[in-house]
Amino acid sequence: MAEESKSLQYTPTWVIAAVCFVIVLASIFAERGLHKLGKFLKKREQKALFEALQKLKEELMLLGFISLLLTATQNTISRICIPPHLATTMLPCKRETGSSNHEKIHNQAINNRRQLLSASNSAEHCARVGKVPLVSVEALHQLHIFIFVLAIVHVIFCLSTMILGGARIQQWKSWEDSIKNQSARTDPRKHEHHYLHQFIAKHRKGYWRKSAVLSWLIAFFKQFYGSITKSDYVALRKGFITTHCPHLLNFDFHKCMVRTLLVDFKRIVTISWYLWLFIVIFLLLNVEGWHTFFWLSFLPVILLLLVGAKLEHIITSLGHRVAEKNTVFIEDARVQPSDEHFWLENPAIVLDLIQFILFQNSFEIAFFFWIWSTYGFRSCIMERVGYIVPRLFMGLIVQVLCSYSTLPLYALVSLMGTDFREGIFGEDVQEALRGWASGAKEGTGDPSSHHGAHVDKLAHGVIS
Repeated sequence: MAEESKSLQYTPTWVIAAVCFVIVLASIFAERGLHKLGKFLKKREQKALFEALQKLKEELMLLGFISLLLTATQNTISRICIPPHLATTMLPCKRETGSSNHEKIHNQAINNRRQLLSASNSAEHCARVGKVPLVSVEALHQLHIFIFVLAIVHVIFCLSTMILGGARIQQWKSWEDSIKNQSARTDPRKHEHHYLHQFIAKHRKGYWRKSAVLSWLIAFFKQFYGSITKSDYVALRKGFITTHCPHLLNFDFHKCMVRTLLVDFKRIVTISWYLWLFIVIFLLLNVEGWHTFFWLSFLPVILLLLVGAKLEHIITSLGHRVAEKNTVFIEDARVQPSDEHFWLENPAIVLDLIQFILFQNSFEIAFFFWIWSTYGFRSCIMERVGYIVPRLFMGLIVQVLCSYSTLPLYALVSLMGTDFREGIFGEDVQEALRGWASGAKEGTGDPSSHHGAHVDKLAHGVIS
């Protein structure tokens, strides 16, 4: 009778209605909030951010489906039996041989929650054949909580990444405005000469800068202070405009960079298949005594420093190329964008690493809060306090440094590739180009056609 009284059919209807009302109300508020945010972004013509929001909603839906799948199959999974010796290998925590009064009370609480989740006794079912359950219903319930925490932390970290990255790039807008203001008064190229001279002189000082080891060391430390100076910005800006749009001297390079950042953000919020594979590998290797959780916290730090140094080294390499040309006239000196400076001549590899760094960091923080809320601060999975503090500190440093410095730096340096990046053109220009390409495939597109004229008009108006 005690077990029946805990069943849904013996629960007061007002309790069922109240719980359902609160859950449904919270879900509606969340759904309508995201819907309103999407309408706001579409109204502001922020297509890249809107697509990033859609990607984020897809990831949340996937996490929700995984949780729903676990709920629907938890009884079936818990009735799968395995030999006892397999259940004692690769444990996250060492089993206690004795049980104190505190442990008995804790185990009793766990058993009560098991009865709420499932009326079947999987342990007795497996005991009849001399085996043990593959996983308990209580463990599956805790896995539901972890998925929920991971979703919340992922959303919060994505928002913080966008806010910090946008704030950093916004600081560079003053450089773009000063170039435009000077261009309105005099020849725009004259204003650039001073900063181009600084850029070339900085990379020409001493032959020791040409050393591969020393240049990498300089790039490594430069990411922590003055990662981008105005001379760097002006030189890269001129190299991009001269190479890709030489007839648009008033091209808004900063607006172009903001659009590429939004495109990058759309990629970052996506949880790719290899990120899920990473979660599975981590859960597999989280064995007692291996300190996997502690050593894993160093991975995003190492990758972040490597990526930041690489991006700074690309700027250094571009500067060396310009300095080595020894051009007579400063106006002839310019940065030459090329994919050869990137790993495997593919700028997207750097973005993949940034995506992995940010997700791994959010996963680690989510795992920490899940362990804390489920098992307590003194859990054996949490390990010693001396391990916890460095992990949290490095997680905070990685999030701020990657969002505020590395990601905006990539948005700028990635424009120094050979090909055009998505986001370089405005939405109107992109739509016109798609129409022009579609017409060309059908044999109706040519430079003198309506699409070609429309593209030319937009290219000289919208993107400038």
